[in-house]
Amino acid sequence: MEKLTAASPEAQSADLVAANIEQLKALFPELITEGADGVAVNVDVLKALVGDASVTDADEKYGLNWHGKRRARQLALTPSTGTLRPCPEESVDWDSTQNLMIEGDNLEVLKLLQKSYAGKVKLIYIDPPYNTGKDFVYPDNFQDNIKNYLELTGQVEGGQKISSNTEASGRFHTDWLNMMYPRLKLARNLLRDDGALFISIDDGEIDNLKKACCEIFGEETFVGILSVLVNPRGRHLDKYIAQTHDNIAVFVKDPDVAGSIVGMAKEGAMLEEYDKEDEHGRYRELGLRNRNQAFNPVTRPNLFYPIYVESSTGRVSITQDDVFTEKVLPVTADGVETCWTWGREKVEADNDLLIASQMSDGTWRVFRKDYLNGEDGETATTLVKSIWLDKEFNNDYGRKSVKDLLGAPVMDFPKSPFLIQRIVSIASGSSDIVMDFFAGSGTTGHSVLAQNATDGAKRRFIMVQLPEALSTENKEQKVAAEFCDDLQRPRTIAEITKERIRRAAAKVKADNPLFAGDTGFRVFKLDHSNIRAWNPNPADLEASLFDHQDHLLEGRSEADVLYELLLKLGLDLCVPIEQRSIEGLDVHAIGGGVLLACLAEKITREQVEPLAQGIIAWHKELAPAGPAGKESTCVFRDSAFENDVAKTNMAAILQQHGIATVRSL
Repeated sequence: MEKLTAASPEAQSADLVAANIEQLKALFPELITEGADGVAVNVDVLKALVGDASVTDADEKYGLNWHGKRRARQLALTPSTGTLRPCPEESVDWDSTQNLMIEGDNLEVLKLLQKSYAGKVKLIYIDPPYNTGKDFVYPDNFQDNIKNYLELTGQVEGGQKISSNTEASGRFHTDWLNMMYPRLKLARNLLRDDGALFISIDDGEIDNLKKACCEIFGEETFVGILSVLVNPRGRHLDKYIAQTHDNIAVFVKDPDVAGSIVGMAKEGAMLEEYDKEDEHGRYRELGLRNRNQAFNPVTRPNLFYPIYVESSTGRVSITQDDVFTEKVLPVTADGVETCWTWGREKVEADNDLLIASQMSDGTWRVFRKDYLNGEDGETATTLVKSIWLDKEFNNDYGRKSVKDLLGAPVMDFPKSPFLIQRIVSIASGSSDIVMDFFAGSGTTGHSVLAQNATDGAKRRFIMVQLPEALSTENKEQKVAAEFCDDLQRPRTIAEITKERIRRAAAKVKADNPLFAGDTGFRVFKLDHSNIRAWNPNPADLEASLFDHQDHLLEGRSEADVLYELLLKLGLDLCVPIEQRSIEGLDVHAIGGGVLLACLAEKITREQVEPLAQGIIAWHKELAPAGPAGKESTCVFRDSAFENDVAKTNMAAILQQHGIATVRSL
């Protein structure tokens, strides 16, 4: 029974403004828009509808606009103040793996990855929150998103809730777009030129998503929308049409670059068509005449010309002589002139791929050989179809996969791993990076491992998931929260992501005993930068100065600082790191000597010379790529040096021996 309070609508007088808006909406639906405070009336449209001559089209322009768009665009350009802290204890095969699982607000994580992974990701698949009226909006605080994120996840006081897009607010599109827009802008930067973006979305936001992506990526990058049968029975709560499908919007980074989507391997009935074979392999014969009668000598005069056939062998030529005597034109059996699909130059250059056959009526037809594995022997593929009906793509397979792996139905609507594996197979390969920054239960990570085991590739994955809190008080989260309790881990979705990938890796290895690929992952967690920000107390500047003698936050490890350096210098988070003791101090060489770091807390005057010489010798031994020292940076803890003289001497010695860039933290 619902309890009435002073805030209940029933306890308040009639909302006359809302009633007026409803009446206007019934008469003129196009008047209703969304403003900063909710539903609003577009006065300019109202003026136009009543014939107000003061309305002009000066401000009209094509595009998708909403309240907050300017701020959302600016948010994507605002630098992050965070870092990613390594967690080897929660990782699998830390020392050897190339895969990443990152806990944090994906907006900040995408910002932090810009230097290290810009232009390196081949495939991004995301399944963002649908705009259903439930909680979904990530905490995008313009001033300090890291602080907001830490409050949201209960790591500092505040514990504020994710914003809601409720039914009462009309499922505002603005909140959803403000959440998605900056993330999509940052995601584009990470894609390779031959990269592709796949986004699962329902009908509620498909139009807005497409328009937003066309604006960010360019309209020419839109490939199409895949319709996937995910619920054959249909949603019984739908009002008029039982929804049975999901949408996947597909974009490419650059449509002029080949290889973004390689296509689907031919199988089954497709293979049976290749019923002939020669020294180059199996092939099928495809008619060279264009079967579309709209293409004829009038529309394509350059494709209407005679081809000549050697009657004894079926060989063809564009030149008639004593051998090639039979003349063939692109004409149908009833005499309609069409045209060839190849021009003269191509027929002359590739006539070994053409063959002619005499029909029962005595006429000749010209065919081209379409090889199963292509002329170069590459795997045979076919264009991806826009409708996917495979039963393995149903949501039931997603739920079953999670339940089988984790022993409990911890997620309501996980995607089928077979569906994501299909996407991974057609849009990535070799050693490509696959990214999912709405990782959820980790289906994409699972699918990458499974596809690697299937085709022997060495794809890497980057998963990003907000450690959103789970509660046993929420009936929709109860099973997931109890699952985390059984693991003796915090009650967050990110814990489910990690455990799903751990168990998926074990299953992939068990199902494929000969597979020796990478099934581990490194865990990183979003946090404030290790470098202390200058935040003085005006009432006690002396104390502030003493507090900031060490520029690094207390409690941070050398590993924390090292990986922030990797991010800030644009190095891969899985780059090899070597360690050597020089003068009793730990020195780290990252990426074969591209970065050298000694983060000891104390370096005496006596240690400066031998430490510098030891670093120089190691640097020469590593011989990092590029001109000597030009690509190498050496970093120290600023407060470690006994005095400024010691620090200056260290820099001078290193620079004299080719390590030009010396920095302190």
